[in-house]
Amino acid sequence: MTVADLVGDFSIIGSNQNDSDVNYRGVLTLSLDEDNRIIAKWLIHNEQEQVGSGFFKDNILVINFQYLGENSEIFNGTVVYRCLNKDILDGFWSEEYGNPRFIGTERCFRIKENSDVS
Repeated sequence: MTVADLVGDFSIIGSNQNDSDVNYRGVLTLSLDEDNRIIAKWLIHNEQEQVGSGFFKDNILVINFQYLGENSEIFNGTVVYRCLNKDILDGFWSEEYGNPRFIGTERCFRIKENSDVS
């Protein structure tokens, strides 16, 4: 698998970095910059946008991300995905102000285009 194989949109389901059983859903879009590094954009619950950049090696994708939280405070974190194949990513993440006793999780499934052939 190459980094170019990961480009596209993924449906995500995740859990936050705490002890609640609350899950979140959203979309992750992966693209490449001019140096073949990953550019990531998450849209959680159609309202919270997060952005990041990272790198890919040995089927592991690492992305440093940030987002604007309440009171216009910027939150930073890191997510690590094990790329099971080009369509399924299995990850865990942590952010600087999250509960250090817990780790967030995230599963990503490629959104495939409808291929209606007439």
